[in-house]
Formats: sequence, structure tokens, C-alpha cells
Amino acid sequence: MMRLKGENVLVIGVSKGLGYALAYFLLREGANVIVNSGNVEKLKEITNALSKYGNVKYVDGRIVDRESARNVIERAYKEFGNLDGLAVLIGGYLEDDVHSLKGLDEMINNHVKYPLYVVSEAVRFMNPGSTIVLVSAIRGIDKALPNQLSYSIAKAGLAKAVEVLATELVKKEIRVVGIAPSWIDGEFEPDRDWKKLRKLGDPKAPPEDFARVIVWLMTEESQWVNGVIIPVDGGARLL
Repeated sequence: MMRLKGENVLVIGVSKGLGYALAYFLLREGANVIVNSGNVEKLKEITNALSKYGNVKYVDGRIVDRESARNVIERAYKEFGNLDGLAVLIGGYLEDDVHSLKGLDEMINNHVKYPLYVVSEAVRFMNPGSTIVLVSAIRGIDKALPNQLSYSIAKAGLAKAVEVLATELVKKEIRVVGIAPSWIDGEFEPDRDWKKLRKLGDPKAPPEDFARVIVWLMTEESQWVNGVIIPVDGGARLL
């Protein structure tokens, strides 16, 4: 079943984990996929490995400001034309507390400012009916823990951004949704038996579990889901 056949999807901030898995599942659903990161060698490795599954290209460039976001988006547009899907996976994790605040600037940049730069520059190239997916975290929407101050408030800010962006883009018929993962564990490997790597309720899960939810959010099956963050944690937050 090719639920995204012929659709153009850009994945920003690809790593060997979630981004690699997401690109794989998007291709298996028939999408044309562009992957992005600041590491050209990693992009070449990922696109070479995934080329047998469909049409995948890469656009290198690290997002650090509006100009770099604009450059990546415009180069992606030249590859495939207008976008039907955008996933922003720029991340990173630092522990800090009220005494040090050592991660404040980096966490706000990575989890709030850089994703918003990407969305702002991408909107003009997105088709009506398209979907934007942002990645918050359980720590951004659920109970607080010590020593995760900057990370948690940044992820909470991104979760609120999903709601606000949805209200702003609804008239353009662009949905904005998000996921709140628990702990994305390990690197992705195509075609492996990943379900045996976790059980329901585990705080950790392989990238496949989270990538498949993002894919579903880009299909027409979820077209009445808008402006929400979906917890993806196997129920671990309840235990």
C-alpha cells in the first residue's frame, strides 16, 4: 500500500536514527524524499543505502539561521518542486539546572528557533493539503524531571509552537502536528526485525516506532489530526 505515492517530503536534521528510519518508511510508502543534515558523508551513506527503495536525494547544510534555512529549502525545491510534507528533526540533548543553565542557548536554538526558521521558509513552497511534523519530547509535555531544565522548556516551547502554527496555517490548508517521543534508542538498520527490540511500556524504543507515527501523520488517514502533539512512548509515562 503506497499511501504517499508521488508526494514530495523533506526531512531536515537527519541522523542515523530517527531521520534514517523516517526516510526509509517514507520511501516504502512511495514518497520522493530529500534528506538534509550538515554532514555530507553521512547523507551520501544514507542515500546510497536507501536508493534501492525509491527516489531519494540529499541537500546538505546545517540550519543555524534564517539564511541557512532558506538556502536548504530553495535547493530542495529545485530538486522536486513544491513539498507535500516536511519533518523537522533538529535535536540534541543537554542536562543542566537552574544553577548552571549551560544548555539554555543551545537547546532553545535547536528545538525552537531553528525549526521555526525552517517552517517559516518552507511554507511558501508547500502545497495545500501538506503536513508539517515537528518533534517535541515526553519531557516537554509530561511531568518534569530535575537536571533537564533547558531541554524540557525548549521541547515545551516547540509543543506550543505546533498549536500556534496550526492556527496560522489552517487557512492555507497546511496541517502542523508533532510527536513527543520517549527515548529513541540506537541507530536504524533497514529491513531488520525491530519489534523484538522492545516491549510495550519500555521507556526506550528503536527509531522505527517513532518514524512510523510520523509517516502516518503525513498520510490522508490522519488528515483530521491538526495542532496536536502525540505522545509516542508505549505508555511508559503512565508507569
